[in-house]
Amino acid sequence: MSFLDSLAAGLSLVGNIEAFLALFIGVVIGVIGGAIPGMSATMAVALTLPFTFAMQPITGILLLLGVYKGGIFGGSIPAILIKTPGTPASSATILDGYPLAERGEAGRALGMALWASCTADVISNLALILFAGWLASFALSFGPPEFFTLILFSLTIIAGVSGDSLLRGALSALLGLLLATIGLDLVYGTNRFTFGDPNMMGGLNFIAVLIGLFAIPEILAMVWHPTAHVGKTRSLGKNWVSFADYRRSFKSIVRGSFIGVFLGSIPGIGAAPSAFLSYSEARRTSKNRENFGKGEIEGVAASEAGNNGVAGATLIPLLALGVPGDVITAIIIGAFMIHGLQPGPMMFILNVDIIYGLFIGLIVSSLFLFMVGSVAIRGFKYVADLPRRILIPAVLVLCIYGVFAVNNNIFDVGVMFAMGWVGFVMMRYRVPPAPFLIAFILGPLLEDNFRQAMLMSGSDPTILIRGPITWFFWAMTVVTIVAIVRAGVGAFRRGPGRGRAPEA
Repeated sequence: MSFLDSLAAGLSLVGNIEAFLALFIGVVIGVIGGAIPGMSATMAVALTLPFTFAMQPITGILLLLGVYKGGIFGGSIPAILIKTPGTPASSATILDGYPLAERGEAGRALGMALWASCTADVISNLALILFAGWLASFALSFGPPEFFTLILFSLTIIAGVSGDSLLRGALSALLGLLLATIGLDLVYGTNRFTFGDPNMMGGLNFIAVLIGLFAIPEILAMVWHPTAHVGKTRSLGKNWVSFADYRRSFKSIVRGSFIGVFLGSIPGIGAAPSAFLSYSEARRTSKNRENFGKGEIEGVAASEAGNNGVAGATLIPLLALGVPGDVITAIIIGAFMIHGLQPGPMMFILNVDIIYGLFIGLIVSSLFLFMVGSVAIRGFKYVADLPRRILIPAVLVLCIYGVFAVNNNIFDVGVMFAMGWVGFVMMRYRVPPAPFLIAFILGPLLEDNFRQAMLMSGSDPTILIRGPITWFFWAMTVVTIVAIVRAGVGAFRRGPGRGRAPEA
């Protein structure tokens, strides 16, 4: 079947009001789910899955893809307005989005988030359509040694998002790595740091840690200084994102999109590391690097491009190999199987109409995302207009509900409050939470891939330098460490007090 025949078959499958309506409704559900603190794109997709059982296969899958796309962007709305990431992928957006909102430019930050998200979404979808075969074969060549070196390289970049103090950033990362070891050891089956509590055998719940680290400290800060928040409101501001802002950030948006495509095509990496890596690279190459973390519009653009660039690319291993690229595509693969479809190489032969129907739907989803996102920004601005003395208790209720709803477990709520106090102490002493979060996400992946590599080689460490991919990531790690050390030495020589935060 030729390309045009395949395209026509796909168009005949999705060229009806039902398919496009499902896609549009999916984007709306995703944006709302992502914008509610405590919810996430993953939770929204999981809750939508049962509604697809009675639908046509292409309609049900497009509904879930719409929820996925909308959820990733939706998480940026509360991240910017109330410093509470709606999804883990939006954590990096807080770093510059929230300071912009504090400055009265919430509308500008949200507008840039939407433009960057839609641009990255288009690039990611085109990459899926044009390079699915090549990227999938490249991802197939990754084994545990390659994953280990990739994750190690990602961890070295933590210093790029650790604020002014490298020492505080390293301390934050070490704490994240330490807490990531809690739970059942999957290789030997032993308990680590569980203190005999069966609730801790599965490790600390990620949503509980995320919400506790970012949302609860804000609530505690209001309790600590109640008068600081009396009568304080925030609007979207008069400034809206301009084409000049977009043009200035375009390079970072494209680079972040390709980082997202690359990491998204490798199963298991996910959107959060991509967002932080994209943000770090934008900061490293920007002329305004000193302004990052203080309200730099380019930082918002880079982080949103990084996390949205993943959304289309995670479907590459799903469709080409039958391997889910992340947690959300693992849920979506369930929808394929319920309808008797098996993603993988044979699907491009047996169900090529569905493949091309999904491609067409993904392209249209970018347009729907822009439309729904534009309305959502104006709709959710009322969250920012509420006085904080009213908003903060409401956020607390949503946080408790969202964390409890993940596993219906009150223990997770306790973890959230414990992490909230940790986050509050970190905020008081200006220890950045971003490195903690990156290390908490990547720590288990780093350990598991290292141990698998050692089991494969009989504890021979030379397996970690077994081929060009590992050599590339080792070289990048060394280059990054050298650059970080040089920057630290340069800052020290410029003055001992430079870059050091005042005491809390």
